[in-house]
Amino acid sequence: MTNDLIAKAAIDRRLAEIITPVIEDMGYELVRIRLMSGKQTTLQIMADKPEGGIEVDDCAEISNAVSATLDVEDPILDAYTLEVSSPGIDRPLTRLKDFDMFEGYEAKLETDELIDGRRRFKGELAGVEGDEVLINIPEGTIGLKFEWLSDAKLVLTDDLIKEMLRQRKAAGDLNEDQFDEIETEGSEEETK
Repeated sequence: MTNDLIAKAAIDRRLAEIITPVIEDMGYELVRIRLMSGKQTTLQIMADKPEGGIEVDDCAEISNAVSATLDVEDPILDAYTLEVSSPGIDRPLTRLKDFDMFEGYEAKLETDELIDGRRRFKGELAGVEGDEVLINIPEGTIGLKFEWLSDAKLVLTDDLIKEMLRQRKAAGDLNEDQFDEIETEGSEEETK
């Protein structure tokens, strides 16, 4: 069953049905999928490894596999651009297990309906109990049913950044000796 936070609109859910088996067979997980229609149509896919730490090469691999599958299934009528990305540090929380995994970190949650007169909750995630997400807000710990949530994401904090860097270092992905100097002011090279 696809949860609304992963795929909100009917077309997103249809696409998730097609794409999820492809991504999972490759050893990844679908975090979120959105078909965005504007001047041009963009299919945004957010994927991750079960243990986190997806890389650019992984995204390229997923992109190729998903493109091939969508060419066959052809569910999108318009011409579209495919974007595959990692969830990022201040990632959306789209699955119940995400709330467990990021217990202790700050998050912003939004609900469809008013809960005690409000829709937005910001506080520290306190894990999961049954089908409820627990969050510590100034008034105390509250439980919000997962199905009530319309949006949820981590808040970018120093603790979160430190933890992500620690994880990447532990996974051997990060070698600080290889860091290049980052130029912030008008870099010499123009990217075409």
